[in-house]
This record gives sequence, structure tokens and C-alpha cells, in this order.
Amino acid sequence: MSFSLNSSEPENSESYPVTLNCGGRELRLDKPRVMGILNVTPDSFSDGGLFVSHDAALERARHMIEAGADIVDIGGESTRPGAATVSAEQEMERVVPIIEAICSRFDAIVSIDTSKPEVMIAAHDAGAGLINDVRALSETGALEAAVSTQLPVCLMHMQGQPKNMQQAPEYVDVFAEVCGFLCERRAICVQSGIAASQILFDPGFGFGKTLAHNLTLLRKLDSLCAEAPVLIGLSQKRMLGDILGDETVCRVTASVTAALLCVQRGASIVRVHDVEPTVHALAVQHAVIQTSNDYGTE
Repeated sequence: MSFSLNSSEPENSESYPVTLNCGGRELRLDKPRVMGILNVTPDSFSDGGLFVSHDAALERARHMIEAGADIVDIGGESTRPGAATVSAEQEMERVVPIIEAICSRFDAIVSIDTSKPEVMIAAHDAGAGLINDVRALSETGALEAAVSTQLPVCLMHMQGQPKNMQQAPEYVDVFAEVCGFLCERRAICVQSGIAASQILFDPGFGFGKTLAHNLTLLRKLDSLCAEAPVLIGLSQKRMLGDILGDETVCRVTASVTAALLCVQRGASIVRVHDVEPTVHALAVQHAVIQTSNDYGTE
């Protein structure tokens, strides 16, 4: 499918597949899925340092899975604004043991949040079933590594790099530029050997974007969802604090509301810190929709 700026629908009238092959396990996207965030880092923006120890990380994973998470997304390097990079060796030391532990104990798909080819391969070997890359497989060797694993990939848009992405982001047309970038990266991935049915899009809320840019993308999200299955990460983001007018306020309610809005606009997966309230909100939404489908609208 190719992106058309003149239509909210993809030029190809065929709908995209609704099942991902996650390393031999199927993930059906026939309903919204919840991805729980597990950062095994000392400096992530929301939960940095909380789950660095193996036992704490494993307990966090258990809690999210029992709360209804379909996927656990594990990251070993912070991508918050201003974050420093870490070596591939250090990242692997952080993520591989917890991936192995989760896969041996729980019936859940594990996603690896990384841009490094070495980490992608090590995570796949440890049992990970999805690659979530904020740099859209643009780092040297990342595309080849992803192809070798044959795992689904999530391609995210980011203007700049974490250390500078929020200094002065600018766009002529943020929606067109984000969609164009993602479609271009998908074409490159398909040419390199990744099946189109294995590719997700993430517009990258907060990654080189102002509040106005983020809100524009959210308002037009349905058009992006017509192009590919979309994974959304709005949980606990600074933009929510900006909307509320207080950066220190608890953002759980705002995060759950944002997740619901994204699902209403077609998002297939929501990536969240607060799994249980998100699962509950989506269950209520699903019940209302299902009742309407079963009995018609009064």
C-alpha cells in the first residue's frame, strides 16, 4: 500500500492482514492489544531505576501479564529527551536475562525495544517475538538483523535523536512528513525481505514533535491506520502534562483517555505503563461496540 495525501484511505483497497507471526506465535489484531512497558534502565522518563533488578523486572512483567497485557515491551536503553546512549553489550546484559525469564515462565509475547542489530538478534535468540525500533531500522546493520530474525517490526518516526529531538522540532506538514517517512521505510523493509504483513507503524508521539504536532497527528490518526496496523505510545508522555497545565500531575487518567482515543481512531496496539486501567477501559469500550453490533443501534 502506498500513502496518498489526497485520501484518508490507502490506494490499495485490500485491507492489511490482522495476524502477526511473532516467532511462531500468532498475535491477532482483530481487537485492540495492550503492550505493557518494562524499562530495565536507570534513566527512563517515567519508571527509570524501578525495574533494574532481575526480580523487580520479573515481578513487574508478571503483574502486567496478569492484568491483561498481550505483549511485554522490554527496553534496555532510555530514549527520553536528552538521554545518553549505551553500548550494545550493556543493553544486552540488561534485557537478555529478563527476556529469557519471562519467556520461560509466562504465556505472553515479548517485544524488544531497541535500535541495535546485536540486541535484536540476541533478543530473538532469547525468545522475543517482535522488534520495536524508534529509529525505524535505520541504524547500520539493523535492517539486515531484523530480516534475519523474520520477526514483526514496528517502525517509528523520530525527528533528530533523543539527545536533541525536542530542541526545536519543525515541519511544513507534520502528518504528511510522518506518513511519508513511514511508508518509505516500509518499502525499504519489504524490498529487503520483511513481509509487509509483519510491519507496524508508530507516528512517534513526543519524538521530535511539539504539542501542536502531536495533537495534529492524533487528530488524523485514522488516516495512518488505513495504511498499516498502528502501535501507539502516549502513556505518561509530557504532552499530557502540557494539556493538563501541570507537568507534575498524575497522568494515569490522561494516559488511559489517550489510549481510548487512539483505539477509536483505529490503533491496533497501545503501549502503556498502566496496564490494568487501560485493559478495563478497553473492555468497556468493546462491550458497548459488541452490543451495538449484536443488537443494532437504538
